[in-house]
This record gives sequence, structure tokens and C-alpha cells, in this order.
Amino acid sequence: MANRVGDPDGPWNDIPSAADLNPERQLSVSVISPSAEAFEGKATALRVPAYDGELGILYGHAPMVVLLGTGTLHIDGPDGERRFQVARGFLQVVGNEVSVLAEEVEALDESS
Repeated sequence: MANRVGDPDGPWNDIPSAADLNPERQLSVSVISPSAEAFEGKATALRVPAYDGELGILYGHAPMVVLLGTGTLHIDGPDGERRFQVARGFLQVVGNEVSVLAEEVEALDESS
């Protein structure tokens, strides 16, 4: 019989469940452009404008590289949400470390 999701001895036992998502399980995030480092810090979740649609990233996400589109990058962290307007570039996720390399990055103020 094949292993199923939730089987503690199966191949899915290292994927976090919703119960595991707590503030202590954080991503290390870096957002940079050719002109500056816009953000370096911790986050519990990200919403990213990928080239072909919005992407969500949580702790334990699979490794990947994504082509960025143009839009708002949302970073939810211990101190609240930070937002950045980004355009073109790449995002890489490796072992709970997220690097956003964008051609253009502009921090959006909290009121907009």
C-alpha cells in the first residue's frame, strides 16, 4: 500500500501543516536592486508578483526560482506588513531563505 499524506512514515512527513505556522518559524528575506538593498529581515509570509501570477511563500516552501513580474511585494513579519513595488527580476527560495533580486524596488509607505 502506498504512503499517504499524514502518514508519519511517508514521504510527506516533513511538510509543515497549518498548525505548524507560528511566528517562531520565520523566513530570512532579502530584497535588493542594482541601486540598493531595500529590505533585510524576517518574515512569516510573502506574496510575490510572479511573471504569470501571484505567488505565496510560507516557512518550509520547496526550493525554487521564479521570474518576477511588476506589482506589489507583501512581506508579513513580526513588526507588521511591509510593501514594495517591484519590477522585473528573480526570486529564489532555498531552505527558508528568500532572495528577491529586482531591477526596480520602491518601498511603499504604510498609508497607501
